[in-house]
Amino acid sequence: MDQGSLLRHLFPETHKSIEIVDDALTHDDILGAKIKHFKSVGSDAAFYLGNLDKILEHHFRWINNLPRVKPYYALKSNTTEPVFRMLAALGAGFDCASKREIETVLAIGVPPHKIIYAHTIKSKSHLKYAYAQGVDFMTFDNEDELKKISLICPKARIVLRIEVDDSSAMIKLSKKFGASMDKVPSLLETARKLHLNVVGVSFHVGVLCGDTSAFTKAIADSRTVFDIATAMGFHMEVVDIGGGYDGKDTNNRFEKFAVVINTALDKYFPTSSGVQIIAEPGGFFAHSAFTLSVNVIGRKVVKSDSSAIISPSKKDGDRRMSYYLNDGIHGSFSIIGNHPGYLLIEPHPHRIVDTGEPTYPSALWGPTCDSKDKMVDDLMLPLLDVGEWLHFSNFGSYSITPQSDFNGMDHPDIYFYITDKTIRSLAMLVKASDKLRKDAE
Repeated sequence: MDQGSLLRHLFPETHKSIEIVDDALTHDDILGAKIKHFKSVGSDAAFYLGNLDKILEHHFRWINNLPRVKPYYALKSNTTEPVFRMLAALGAGFDCASKREIETVLAIGVPPHKIIYAHTIKSKSHLKYAYAQGVDFMTFDNEDELKKISLICPKARIVLRIEVDDSSAMIKLSKKFGASMDKVPSLLETARKLHLNVVGVSFHVGVLCGDTSAFTKAIADSRTVFDIATAMGFHMEVVDIGGGYDGKDTNNRFEKFAVVINTALDKYFPTSSGVQIIAEPGGFFAHSAFTLSVNVIGRKVVKSDSSAIISPSKKDGDRRMSYYLNDGIHGSFSIIGNHPGYLLIEPHPHRIVDTGEPTYPSALWGPTCDSKDKMVDDLMLPLLDVGEWLHFSNFGSYSITPQSDFNGMDHPDIYFYITDKTIRSLAMLVKASDKLRKDAE
């Protein structure tokens, strides 16, 4: 299968928008060429540059570090078609949380058994749709959800989501989801009375968890749930260790967490137990694959002790800058609205070339009329000109999917590229996958 045919096979809807580039080109080379083209046509529109090589790279990174854990990609983190189609081709399962997400995944040929309906609170209509399509693997964390499931999909394979310690995570989820350990026996008893099929347990230690011991404790608690459920007569076979994994390339935090996870799994759920281990990574795959490029559409120079505007050329040690960008919290930066520290912890803006200029405390504002459309204060940046570009790397998760149309601002276009080397690797993987499928048939 040649390169063009493989792209058409993997990405039937979007293959024409994916550029095949030479292996020797760097991401900054491709980004620089894109900016040069934009300038030549007079465009200052914000855009994303997606590197599909990263998806394959992180696929191997996952299986090398967590070989026992099957990834179910969390579609909500990034719903661009090339990303989820590529992961489907690599054999990933999918974590879906709504009817539309299930529809999206089924439409590309993913079989229902590779989907977990991983939302503990599901609307009846969505639940009916999922069950009718054969998606019967799902989570719960409360009695009312059990009653709903028993009426709509009584033969479902259900997983109890437990509340765990996420106090060290940047984004915490246990306040909204998960049953406390003291409620586990009564929930399992209710499930038994309703003749439901509880098959496992799930948890989520939060996004970008800072404490590896959170996984150890959560996996130990999962073992306790298994023992309680087994004593009640349930056949427990699945542990879902959730998502929130760090997918950045600039540290080895994922590798450190993987060591702890593997150790805990070997202790509480050894391979000999036959228990299937799954997880719900999303940003791990998508995060570092995308760079957001935005244009400085305006600026103000403001002294720190006054609102008076001063000349941009004046050398002033107290200078504070305000920059207005053509994307903001109602667009790609929506996560900043709920998690203001995200920009300081995660993606920092940069130029392609660092000139070593003096830096000043700067505020970054979005383009809308909303006075709360501010991404960050006091970010140290060099003096930027109107029309200049800023690039935010590690910006592929929870940035594209939540964008709104507030104030009629345009959504950034998305441009993908893939190298010759990755195309060759994909060709071999697809060929091997096709052979395995034919042998199984």
